[in-house]
Amino acid sequence: MAGKQCCENPPTLDSSSGVGHVKELGGLNCYITGPADSKLSVILIADVYGYEAPNLRKLADKVAEAGFYTVVPDFLRGDPFVPENADRAIFVWFKDHGTDQGFEDAKPVIEALKSNGITKIAAAGFCWGAKVVVELAKYAYIQAGVLLHPSFVTVEDIQGVKVPLSILGAETDHMSPPELVKQFETTLNAKPEINCFVKIFPGVTHGWTVRYKEDDEHSVKSAVEAHSDMLDWFTKHLK
Repeated sequence: MAGKQCCENPPTLDSSSGVGHVKELGGLNCYITGPADSKLSVILIADVYGYEAPNLRKLADKVAEAGFYTVVPDFLRGDPFVPENADRAIFVWFKDHGTDQGFEDAKPVIEALKSNGITKIAAAGFCWGAKVVVELAKYAYIQAGVLLHPSFVTVEDIQGVKVPLSILGAETDHMSPPELVKQFETTLNAKPEINCFVKIFPGVTHGWTVRYKEDDEHSVKSAVEAHSDMLDWFTKHLK
């Protein structure tokens, strides 16, 4: 079950953040950014704070600048986790927002992208969203995936992956500690047909790639490095 780290340093949500726009796609509101004529798309799947997190949208805009039609769906359907709500603790909130539902909701988004002319799709998931990405990777709904400080992902999940997968973990992570990430790496290495890249970032904690503190120079630098690794993975496997 989710722990304290899943909720630390919550963002101030802003529905107007980012240079893109919100439109309906596959039955969900989505933050859309990037060239409309691109045949390559990247889906970013948020953590428990959802698609209005400014850092996540800033990252989506960065991915878009590399030429990808970038989509951040509202898999939480307007109901992100609110840490100040004492009547709805994280374990209660999760009852309404299972990653299994996120997986089901991702399918029509992917179909909508394909119907709009997209030919290749990759996905990256943060914390909660990483579990959704690994499920998509099991059934090859995407051409490549990236898991950033994943939550709820198991070795059995990794055994089922059918597409190139990158895993970016934190040195201090109660959800996916380095020992577990190393097991993921061993599992992927035992599947020579699956290209993989696994990296553990020192001196950072779970959630750092999208919930870093602006005044924490090391975390910001590490987040930028992780974003670069993620973008390199997309470029390698979609372009």
